[in-house]
Formats: sequence, structure tokens, C-alpha cells
Amino acid sequence: MKPRDILFGSDGKLRSGWRAAIFVAAFIFALVLLGAIVFRLMSFAGFSRDANPALFTVLGAAVPLAAAILMGWLCGKYVESLPFRALGAWFTTSWFKHLIFGIAIGAATVSLAIGIASVFGNLDFSFNVADTNSILRTLFISFIIFAVAAAFEEALFRGYILQTFARSGLAWPAILLTSVFFGAVHLDNPGAGYLSSLNTALAGIWFGVAYLKTRDLWLVWGLHLMWNWMQGSIFGVEVSGLTEFVQFPLLKETDSGPAWLTGENYGIEASVACTFGLIVSTVAIYLAPFLKPSDDMLNILAADERR
Repeated sequence: MKPRDILFGSDGKLRSGWRAAIFVAAFIFALVLLGAIVFRLMSFAGFSRDANPALFTVLGAAVPLAAAILMGWLCGKYVESLPFRALGAWFTTSWFKHLIFGIAIGAATVSLAIGIASVFGNLDFSFNVADTNSILRTLFISFIIFAVAAAFEEALFRGYILQTFARSGLAWPAILLTSVFFGAVHLDNPGAGYLSSLNTALAGIWFGVAYLKTRDLWLVWGLHLMWNWMQGSIFGVEVSGLTEFVQFPLLKETDSGPAWLTGENYGIEASVACTFGLIVSTVAIYLAPFLKPSDDMLNILAADERR
């Protein structure tokens, strides 16, 4: 093998592994820089984390989201000569349809998983008796938090890294690799275990398949957003073991196990009900004839293949 072959493929392009490595390095640099600027400005403006926890939580996801989008665009532009639209975060002709499908399918999937745990396990729900204003405020604030957090995770895991491998014909290895990392970043969450990690990695495959079907981030964002928001804010279930983002959910859960079926302290994501729901939803998305890339994305993909 020639030294040049280590860096470049037979098509003369920089190999996808190197492209992904450049993005990761650029993302970390941008994250540190943007984070330092934003949080220093917040400090100068008199905002503190203790007094504004929701605002800082949103910023904690918005800053890496901006870094992932910015570096994904710049890597696409200068490493692969691609327009911003190739990243899948632009308002293409099908963006809203894909988002609505993502919201609907995400809501149906989490409802299926929780429904199975409720029917076959000891997972029950009752309406929250807290005052209406507190519930509505929680629904709104948590929606913003989950929306920004989901957008960041999708821009990072299903953004440039997955996409650049997919453009080299390595979509499935990349989906498996990013899904493993997606599961790994949740290992430190309260109550995490083998089943919760497996399901989180399976969710990564779910999202990866959704990306391949549309080649944009709108469908996967809708899936991710509704999965988290409905768990925490509607059903009152722990979201990956976390509860601090949702103070007054619409429903209150009573989880008496068994843990393998209901997830107990980690939430539904640590249950076989979740496993079943994710598998069913992944297969449904993969087979869905109404989910496909927009003409805009098809033209970009075709132009890239011709180069």
C-alpha cells in the first residue's frame, strides 16, 4: 500500500475515517471556544446557574448543538465540497412532513413500550394533582429542554460523522459504531445497567435507520424529541434515569416492577418493553414507503456521486 492510500481512496477523496476525525477535532475545539464565550457572557450579565437552572440546561445543549452544526457544515464545505443542505438541517421541501412523521412515530413508539409495561407489569398512572399552571409551565420548559438536547445529540451522532461514512458506502458500520458510542455516553446516568445500555444503543440504530430513510435530521429529531418529552413530561417516567428536567408532569407513575419489564428507577428505557417497541418501530420505519429523501437531498446525493 502506498502512503497516499492511507489518506485517500481510489476516488481521490480523503478517506471517511480521516474526515470523521477532522470533524471530531474541530467539534471539540469549537465546543470549548463557544462554551467559554457563552458562559463567560452569561456570568458578566449576572446570570447564575443556581438562579437560572433551566436556562443553563438549555445552553448546555445549545452550545454543543451550534458547534456540531457549524463544524459539520464547514467540514462538508471544505473537505467534501458540499453545501450546507447536505447536513440535513435545512428547510428542504420535505422537512416539515418528516418532522411531523417523526413526532407521530416517536409518540407511538414510547406509548407502545409504556403500554406493554402497563398491561403485563405493575406500571400504573394517575393524573397529577398539582396546579394547572405548574403542569403547563413544566410541559413548555421541558419541551424546550428536550428539543434542544435531542437536536444536539442528533447533530452529533447522526450528523456529519454518520453522513460522511454513509457517503463512502459505510452507512451500516457507522450506524453500529455511533450507536455504541450513543449507548456509552449514557452509562453514567443514575441506575444505568446492561439492559438500559443495550436499549440506548438500539435507539441509536433506530435513529440511524430513520436518517437513512430520509437523509435529513428532521425525522430523527422528531423521534428523539417525542420519545424523551412524552416519557418525562406526559407519563412522568424517568428519562434515562433522570428526573430533574420535569418537576410537574401531566401524569404520575407508580412503578412496582418487575424491573426487567418496567425499568423501575431508570425508566422504561431499562425494560424489555422498550426493546420490543424500538425493534417494531425500527422495522416499521425501514419498510415505510412514505419515508424517503426529498428531491433536494436526492439532487445533492446524486451530485456528490458524480464527482
